[in-house]
Amino acid sequence: RQQKWKSTVSVQAKMPPCNFVPEKYQSYSYERMLKIREQNVSPALRTFYKKPLLLHQGYMQWLFDYEGRRYLDLFAGIVTVSVGHCHPKVTMAIQKQLARLWHTTNIYMHPSIQEYAEKLTSLLPDPLKVVYLTNSGSEANDLAMFMARLYTRNFDIISFRGAYHGGSPYALGLTSIGPYKHGVANGFGCSTTMLPDVFRGPWGGSNCRDSPVQTVRKCSCSEGVCHANDQYIEQFKDTLNTCMPKTIAGFISEPIQGVNGAVQYPKGFLKEAYKLVRERGGVCISDEVQTGFGRTGSHFWGFQTHGVVPDIVTLAKGIGNGFPMAAVVTTKEIANSLAQNLHFNTFGGNPLACVVGAAVLDAIEEDHLQKNSEDVGTYMLLELAKLRDKFEIVGDVRGKGLMIGIEMVTDKDSRHPLPTEEISEIWEDCKDMGVLIGRGGLYNQTFRIKPPMCITKKDADFAVEVIHTALERHMERVA
Repeated sequence: RQQKWKSTVSVQAKMPPCNFVPEKYQSYSYERMLKIREQNVSPALRTFYKKPLLLHQGYMQWLFDYEGRRYLDLFAGIVTVSVGHCHPKVTMAIQKQLARLWHTTNIYMHPSIQEYAEKLTSLLPDPLKVVYLTNSGSEANDLAMFMARLYTRNFDIISFRGAYHGGSPYALGLTSIGPYKHGVANGFGCSTTMLPDVFRGPWGGSNCRDSPVQTVRKCSCSEGVCHANDQYIEQFKDTLNTCMPKTIAGFISEPIQGVNGAVQYPKGFLKEAYKLVRERGGVCISDEVQTGFGRTGSHFWGFQTHGVVPDIVTLAKGIGNGFPMAAVVTTKEIANSLAQNLHFNTFGGNPLACVVGAAVLDAIEEDHLQKNSEDVGTYMLLELAKLRDKFEIVGDVRGKGLMIGIEMVTDKDSRHPLPTEEISEIWEDCKDMGVLIGRGGLYNQTFRIKPPMCITKKDADFAVEVIHTALERHMERVA
């Protein structure tokens, strides 16, 4: 890395045109906003970047700051803006409903809860036909755990190391990323198992994952045989045999890990793991908070990419395009277990949320956003893979559709994470050139690209060129 690095990028990438003109910013000055943030907003709510962004308006894949500067949003409010900022169809639907009925508790019927429940469950396979609407992903996963325990009359639940399933005291037991773990009692009855990560884990090869881009690790596997998968399944069996009682409540997993940086498992892993869990009396929970609603491109739900049908599915984030809503979808039998006693949610399934949810589903279908995720996502993955081949510090490019991770390393052989301060410089450079990307991974070493699903190939070209320039600049700095 100390070699003399000759830059081949001299001209800054040209941002694609946008015909939307933002309104003039008319609120407090930047300095006053910063002061209020420091004095009156909880320090737990951290800001991104050395100079925090003060965003003012959004339109589809674009964000505008208080000075009118435009950014390509490749993080989508942490994988939440699914169909685009202020999507006209969704905006119109919520405006109409605001004038009709904001809120009535779900002890009364109102049209939108029935309409939405039917619409949402029609997109899920049998027997996943009963929905309980909540307000956030943490809340949905919390409830899924509760239902799994009620239904099975067992207690223990397994999750992967590196998983993120929420920050509530209950769900925190399933979340297995160190910085999110506070030093308070949590996780009673929750056990973690080895993450079948084919890039960073002990086993992995060149044909393990369901992605247009495979790892640079080599293997001798033949068609239909994956030695890495066999080894990770043995580790899963070891967890069942050593950490678990004979019967368990369930197993929860993301189809692709989100916060941990788009980590993918060997293709056959979940199918075998589900079978082992059900043999122990447990239910299988798919956390679709980040992978759902067409983001993976080839399928509407992430679990479908693994050829499995879970017993419980949790949904949030993209479900409402930024409106606070979430859902747990399950079978009639599992849903009945919660109905034995009272369980209530004041805002879950309120008229506004249900109307927004229905408009989001319409927009995904009418704008062909699942297909766009597949086309633009595959294109972008293959373009980013060229950067991996060029730069020693780009260890892995992975993902499916518009759920992409770029893992940064000191070198490809050791796979040691690139130091945080170096990653931060690259990340800040991208922002300064007009591209907002996320961060993730156990060591904060992975760039997360999960944009609104409306982005175009021209946007992808611009983003890749910006990342390329930022990497070139970094190599010049360290040379």
